[in-house]
Amino acid sequence: MEFVIKISQFLLSLSLLIILHELGHFIPAKAFKTRVEKFYLFFDVKFSLFKKKIGETVYGIGWLPLGGYVKIAGMIDESMDTEQMAQEPQPWEFRSKPAWQRLIIMLGGVTVNFLLAIFIYIGMSYFYGDTFLPNENIKDGLQIESTVANKAGLQTGDKILAVDGDEIETFSEISEKVLFGNEILIERAGVQSTVTMPEDFLAQLLDSKEKGFISLRQPFVVIQVPDTSYNKLSTLKQGDIILGLNDYKTKYVDEVKIALEKLKGQSVIATVMRDEKEIEIPLKVSDDGKLGIVFAGASTPDTLEKLGYYNFDVKDYGFFESFPVGLGKAKDKLVSYWDQLGAIFTPSTGAYKGVGGFKAIYDIFPSFWSWQVFWSITAFLSIMLGVLNLLPIPALDGGHVMFLLYEMISGRKPGDKFMEYAQMVGFFLLIALVLFANGNDIYKAIFG
Repeated sequence: MEFVIKISQFLLSLSLLIILHELGHFIPAKAFKTRVEKFYLFFDVKFSLFKKKIGETVYGIGWLPLGGYVKIAGMIDESMDTEQMAQEPQPWEFRSKPAWQRLIIMLGGVTVNFLLAIFIYIGMSYFYGDTFLPNENIKDGLQIESTVANKAGLQTGDKILAVDGDEIETFSEISEKVLFGNEILIERAGVQSTVTMPEDFLAQLLDSKEKGFISLRQPFVVIQVPDTSYNKLSTLKQGDIILGLNDYKTKYVDEVKIALEKLKGQSVIATVMRDEKEIEIPLKVSDDGKLGIVFAGASTPDTLEKLGYYNFDVKDYGFFESFPVGLGKAKDKLVSYWDQLGAIFTPSTGAYKGVGGFKAIYDIFPSFWSWQVFWSITAFLSIMLGVLNLLPIPALDGGHVMFLLYEMISGRKPGDKFMEYAQMVGFFLLIALVLFANGNDIYKAIFG
């Protein structure tokens, strides 16, 4: 069932983005009286799952879910229809239109991507508002779970105040900024200092295969005491929170683990919070420092706030207020993704090791259905699709735009033969990038 929910979200989001992107090319093409021969969701290599001709355009669904396309008459694109290009230009063809019209047609797709992201963020701001944790409300510092981060100089309990001179305002900013930052201003035991991250920090993190990085420190919440546990006869119950072991205060999970290391093989008295009251329960600690208990953190903001660990802020926006807020969110995501792309194309960072393909995108979606999460992911993917399509690779929109700008500046139009060769080079480069990204997915699936 989880697979069905995840794949449904993945396909719905992908289909929506592809259709709207191609619609961004289709509408200005039709407005400038340019013939559009095909409008396809997914690629129809050899055959289509569905197709229907309406007017001069064939609308269809292909079987290969690697994207989609509109085939515009008189344009060298992924169809590589050189036969049509060998004939005399016709008034309805792309190549017969003025350069400024062709530029608008080519920029239509990415324009829709960016507008869609802005529209989604505005809508989410209006309907859902924001629930966030101000950085100043993290009184006892963060959980730094990565040994790579520990080696770089970050420790559990550190407060991260700024990255590369930019002050951290909310918890949600921290992980991403640290991943791509250089100078981290921290506060440890009341003293501020700067940690300089290694250039290949991201590469080290990926190579370590560790899942944890930076998170909120959480209370030790009992989920289950298994029948096989040496504490099965204790009176611990689901929902109990361990606040102390003998004389050790254990407000957080990491403090419980430290105390257990020092209390190996001993019988201890645990101070437990139950129904807002503190009680004492005798427990046994194994020789390897375990309680034999299934536990978890209190992950939801409501629970953490109710327990008194963190104070979250909730902000609602009126209709007009949501516009600048949504625009700001879209801008921040765009800048963030551009920074990530810069790191990926800088070999020394090792960020390219984290590049993923369709499985990586699939994995972003949760195993439960949430419209708020779905729209948030779709907005980010829309920005990602827009940025990637602007790369100056001939097979992408950015490649066509690059040649059109050259034509408009120089007054010389690249020859059809040159464009054909450029399209072929770009196509093979694009295939290589797709194979690399999806190859990374396969490698991670096999080798973890």
